[in-house]
Amino acid sequence: METKRAYINMEDPDPEALKEAAALLRSGEIVAFPTETVYGLGANALNAEACARIFEVKGRPQDNPLIVHVNSRMMADKLVARWTEAAEICARTLWPGPLTLILPKNDFVPDRVTAGLDTVAIRMPDHPVALALIEESGLPLAAPSANLSGRPSPTTGSHVWEDMRGRIPLILDAGSCEVGLESTVLDVSGEVPVILRPGGLAREELEKVLGPVELDHPSASSVPRSPGLKYRHYAPRGEMYVVVGAREKVLDRISQEIKKGHYQHKKIGILCTLESAPHIQTEQPDLLYVLGSQARPREVAASLFAGLRLCDQRGIELVLAEGFEEGGLGLAIMNRLEKASGHKTLYV
Repeated sequence: METKRAYINMEDPDPEALKEAAALLRSGEIVAFPTETVYGLGANALNAEACARIFEVKGRPQDNPLIVHVNSRMMADKLVARWTEAAEICARTLWPGPLTLILPKNDFVPDRVTAGLDTVAIRMPDHPVALALIEESGLPLAAPSANLSGRPSPTTGSHVWEDMRGRIPLILDAGSCEVGLESTVLDVSGEVPVILRPGGLAREELEKVLGPVELDHPSASSVPRSPGLKYRHYAPRGEMYVVVGAREKVLDRISQEIKKGHYQHKKIGILCTLESAPHIQTEQPDLLYVLGSQARPREVAASLFAGLRLCDQRGIELVLAEGFEEGGLGLAIMNRLEKASGHKTLYV
């Protein structure tokens, strides 16, 4: 399949590009489009065959539910059987934004979208191209991240081109995503809100409007109620470890692992903060990728997947990542690092 890459201005989206993308979606095709979190691989959420193609294109496990993107509360209402009080508050105060709500679904939402669950995952993206595309198509869009399953999520159009060229007809390329981590998934179908997947909206921000919010701890054998729970995600091709502990001990352990890796003739890549980079640089790793400052976790979140992809581009065989405190966005950052490493953590 020939893939067209249409460059589109985020602030003033080209109407012709949107019309082309919308026509493809209405005909049952798949289109990659930008959101504030990561790029999505979109299909008509009400077309079971089109949604099945998403799983084929990505190589995605069939029991991994999809998130449906909407551009209005009216569109969301058509998909949801019942709104809880917590859901009402979230939709009113935190949409559009990097927050996905899990709610009881209406019967006409295809089982392919929900992986057979009686709930549906819905969010309203905070990106002008995504909202304009939904408006132009008139469709709710089922859209997981636009990458091959298991690979780091795409935060630029180039990342999507790398994974999806020849697999889909169109990529809408609007440059880099602002948030860089997938949305927070919040189950608001019951009495107590539960975070199923930490993401671009911190737990603390949710608790400002909802009060106490629980954090789910799914087992490996449980049925996934949200995307990103059961399978290894975001993984670079090289072996990866996350180093966690007091900063000085973390830096010492990374230095030791670099020396060991050099002795074994491995290409070594480091993902670290701005503050740690000068200490690690003296060990001369093959790649030193600065994610951002410890004081600015949004920088770290926005650059994490790009760093993992760069490790692959440079042929890195051993990736060592500095761990983060799990407050605020640190919870989501550590979630992605742990999944990328297959939960291989070095505690110091």
